[in-house]
Amino acid sequence: MSLRIRKLVTFDEDVLYEGEKEASPPLRLIGVAAVLKNPWAGRGYVEDLRPEIKSMGPQLGKLLTDRIIGLAGGGHKIEAYGKACMAGTDCELEHASALIHTLHFGNFYRQAVDAKSYLGFTNTRGPANTQLQIPLMDKNDTGRRSHYLTVQFSIYDAPADDELIVAFGGATGGRPHHRIGDRYQDLKDIGADLENPAGV
Repeated sequence: MSLRIRKLVTFDEDVLYEGEKEASPPLRLIGVAAVLKNPWAGRGYVEDLRPEIKSMGPQLGKLLTDRIIGLAGGGHKIEAYGKACMAGTDCELEHASALIHTLHFGNFYRQAVDAKSYLGFTNTRGPANTQLQIPLMDKNDTGRRSHYLTVQFSIYDAPADDELIVAFGGATGGRPHHRIGDRYQDLKDIGADLENPAGV
C-alpha cells in the first residue's frame, strides 16, 4: 500500500510573557503532523511491519523535517526537539509506533538540527481531537532540564478510526525564566556518579 496522507497540520506558538515577566527572547514552540491512512488497516494481524516502515518512514521523516525546519527558519534555531504518534481507535498502537521508532524516520530531523541526543517521544491512541503531546528535550544534552518542554495541540477530525498521526515538535529555547537547575547538580548533591543512569 502506498503512503496516503489525508492532511498536514502545523502548530506555532510564541510565548511572550511567563509568570508576569517578559520572555526575552520569546520562546517559540512549533509542531508539524501528518494524518495518514493506516497502511495495515483491514489486514488483520501483520507479523512483519518492516516493508511499510522502510517505505513510509523516510517519506514522512523528510516531509515533516522540511516543514518544521521551514517554520523555525533553519535547523540551527531549534534547540529542543521531540516526536509523537497517535493511533486511531481501530488501529494497533504498534502501527503508529512503527512509523516513528525507526531511524528511517527520526534521523532526518536529527541530522537537520545537528543533534546528538535521541528524540523524546509519546505513542498514544485516541479518537479525533485527542490532544497530541510531543515531549521535548535539549537536542544535545538530555540532562538540561531548562529544555524539558511539551508541544500540545489537537486535530479536530483526526485521527479517524483507521488513521495514524505522526509528528515532530521543536522549540527555539528553554522555558522562560528556568531556574530549577539540571540533573548533574542533583547527582552531585546526592553524591551519585554523574554517569548514573538511574538519576532523574
